[in-house]
Amino acid sequence: MAKTDAIKKMVYSQTVQEPDYEAETKQLVASIERLERENQLISNTLNRIEEESSMLKELFNNANVELNNLKKPALLVAEVVSLHGDKATIRLPNGNKFFCYISKELIDLQSGDSVLVDQKSLNVVDKININNNYDVEKYVIIEKPQENWKEIGGLKEEIREIKEVIELPLKKPKLFEEVGIQPPKGVLLYGPPGTGKTLLAKAVAHSTDATFIEVVGSELVQKFIGEGAKLVKDIFTLARLKAPSIIFIDEIDALAATRMDTGTSGEREVNRTFMQLLAEVDGFKPLDNVKIIGATNRADILDPAIIRPGRLDRLIEIGLPNEEGRLEILKVHTQKMNLNSVALDKIVGLTDGFTGAELRAVCTEAGFCAIRENRNHVTETDFLSAVEKVRLEAEEDADEQFFG
Repeated sequence: MAKTDAIKKMVYSQTVQEPDYEAETKQLVASIERLERENQLISNTLNRIEEESSMLKELFNNANVELNNLKKPALLVAEVVSLHGDKATIRLPNGNKFFCYISKELIDLQSGDSVLVDQKSLNVVDKININNNYDVEKYVIIEKPQENWKEIGGLKEEIREIKEVIELPLKKPKLFEEVGIQPPKGVLLYGPPGTGKTLLAKAVAHSTDATFIEVVGSELVQKFIGEGAKLVKDIFTLARLKAPSIIFIDEIDALAATRMDTGTSGEREVNRTFMQLLAEVDGFKPLDNVKIIGATNRADILDPAIIRPGRLDRLIEIGLPNEEGRLEILKVHTQKMNLNSVALDKIVGLTDGFTGAELRAVCTEAGFCAIRENRNHVTETDFLSAVEKVRLEAEEDADEQFFG
């Protein structure tokens, strides 16, 4: 019995003392995996910190560069007029000219280049590439007008003429070459306000693939000497560059009024700008596929030079519409209106002397009459009230103009 107990104790002691290699291995593997995860986490954190540090360094460098640039004195933009070895004559935007030195680092400098000059010494320190047409790009109509020929009523003959002068030469230039004639360079639309001059120009822009440049005559009259003439020159340069193109000058009488021998400095500047316009229309540089449309309410004050043969020699009068024309205009403006028993012939008889703009105002006012009464249709009574209101407003405007 004692021997048996001794054997059991020996076996038990051997069992207890024998190490569990499999459990230890599992623990070691688990520890290694945990350490690898921690190492990966530390590595990711370190990479993120390095990226953030690099980003912060870049932001700091950019901020430092920007701060240094802000501390630098501003430079003036000037134009090189002529070169004289290592010196040049420059012209500032205000028109003043200076004789100054050129930095030795500048090469291939030519007359007409845009340069940067120091404010104090006015010496040329760098050359800058500036689009000469930057100031006139704003006059280019990117999205063409939506008005088309079908939306114009009462101007059949006028539409035919402007198509012949503007649209046909741009769409079929070879036809004129075969016939052996030069198409007119432009057209002048004249007549009372609101008769559709601008509408015709928009329809031409819509019907052609030409670049449409719209400018008001008063915008060409600038404050400083020479700026207006330069603007006119840049507009025509841009038009030639983007040809085929159409230049529409609204209220051209603000620029092309009859010139006088004497006048103020402002009037002389207008004359300079006008002469530049004449030179561009009928000068040494051909217009090619550039067409000009002028519009005015005061054809009586235009200078004869602008409408002589070779310039805007095709004159189209846009007068007050007759009875047939007024009916066409009303049909155009009422085609989307919900009318209820409205005899347009009767309305036409009450609108004698109305312009196209006033007829459109009649349709709009008639619609407001229906809206005020919470109706979804327009009646003949609405049109009668609208005609009376528009007529009274027109008479009041005429009295104000007469009596000042």
